[in-house]
Amino acid sequence: MYDYLKGRVIEMTPAYLIIDTGSIGFFVHISLNTFSLLGQKENVTLYIHQIIREDAHLLFGFAEKKEREIFRLLISVSGIGANTARLVLSSIKPEELGNAIQNGNVVLLKNIKGIGEKTAQRIIIELKDKIEKGETNEFGGTLNRTVVTDEAVSALIMLGFQKNKIEKAVQELYNKDKSIHVEELVKRALKSL
Repeated sequence: MYDYLKGRVIEMTPAYLIIDTGSIGFFVHISLNTFSLLGQKENVTLYIHQIIREDAHLLFGFAEKKEREIFRLLISVSGIGANTARLVLSSIKPEELGNAIQNGNVVLLKNIKGIGEKTAQRIIIELKDKIEKGETNEFGGTLNRTVVTDEAVSALIMLGFQKNKIEKAVQELYNKDKSIHVEELVKRALKSL
């Protein structure tokens, strides 16, 4: 899995760009938001989300990590694919999307091409617990404990621990310090297991 690509822009349109990373040119799908942020820059860094399907290997690039993160949250919603998520991020900024989800603004979401009322409601329902009101983060809200604890649990599972043992430990540690970051949560959980 690629994390980012750094190189020279060979061709750029509002929907994609071709980036040369040293004799390899990558075709990367981008949102209108990323297109605007990159402007006329010749050398860029794109944060990448890669999708591998039977018929294609697709790269989606973002000028900022926060946009990539909200893209990943969007594609986690049932019925939202990568192209629809990119269309959402081309229509409104990540901060506006975070506020719409927090406030249950179905009207704003359903005004986006390809998003009907039921899909807008599903986005709000499935992401509301991941984006909470309070201090603002890059999406206009604080990530709820479910995101922090889920990421910590996933990391520990990848390290070979059993899910049922680590979930309890991670939740207890999180309840003691709700401002804890994922990395610190994983470190403390490793000590307690």
